Amino acid sequence: MSSIISYPDRGHWGKSSYRGNCSGHVYKDLYQATRPNFVVDPCVGGGTSVEVAHDMGIEAIGLDLHSGFNLLSDSILSAAGKPSDLCVSHFPYHDMIVYGGNVHQVIHPDDLSRCESVDDFIEKCHLALLNQREAVRPGGYYATLIGDLRRQGKYYSFQSDFIARMPADELRSVIIKAQHNCWSDGQNYQGRFNKGLPRIMHEYLIVWQRPEGGVSLLVTLVKMSRKAHDQLWSTWKTVVRHAMIQLGGQADLKTLYEAIEGFADSRIAGNQNWQAKVRQTLQRAGCFQPVERGIWKLAS
Repeated sequence: MSSIISYPDRGHWGKSSYRGNCSGHVYKDLYQATRPNFVVDPCVGGGTSVEVAHDMGIEAIGLDLHSGFNLLSDSILSAAGKPSDLCVSHFPYHDMIVYGGNVHQVIHPDDLSRCESVDDFIEKCHLALLNQREAVRPGGYYATLIGDLRRQGKYYSFQSDFIARMPADELRSVIIKAQHNCWSDGQNYQGRFNKGLPRIMHEYLIVWQRPEGGVSLLVTLVKMSRKAHDQLWSTWKTVVRHAMIQLGGQADLKTLYEAIEGFADSRIAGNQNWQAKVRQTLQRAGCFQPVERGIWKLAS
């Protein structure tokens, strides 16, 4: 299996009419690479992943919201009955294909294709991925196939959000998959928001591996929280440094605040203490030096 895969032929596995179903060759390659004895798919959909596994002599079970399993509230491990060697999912790509009420008659509040917003979708997928992680044995793999989304000219890179939210030291591979024979191939996307922009013709297969030591979810969440804190601190340092550069390398606090308000409105929105955060950043980061009271410059 290479880091770029392309399968124009989806194979004979699964229900070919099931919208969003991917080629069985993807699962075949993944199984050959990870060599599982037991596979669980909590979003089994048209059943491709399970059929491929059975063809290869691998024990596998498929779970799905519309057959009674709720990925956001039920434990995959409990439903499977034992830890798996590989837990692989293929979530809806937000509302690109709405399943409840269309593909399935029943509309469920935890249908990932009916999330209230992109942020809601990403948050719920994060919960689902943590559920997958808990379902594999120490040393086992968990993976998901996800595409990107463009709405009114705005591009949502779900794979980058997923990678950012999961343990960085557990990421093992990001595989780019070319898309073929999509229902959307016949659609015209040359509206005013998409004119001149390339059609999205790829997906990502992201593979993580749970540590051999069996690190608990609590320890993992603490590590992720520290990582998020470090990233936030790094972002503030970058924001202040950028403003200082634009101001010629030296500025008083009032001018610095005004500059930051001009380009970092999303960073300071709803944060009443953002000016205190700027002062804290100036005092703690080694790339700034005080000139005199209320005036700072970039460290030489």
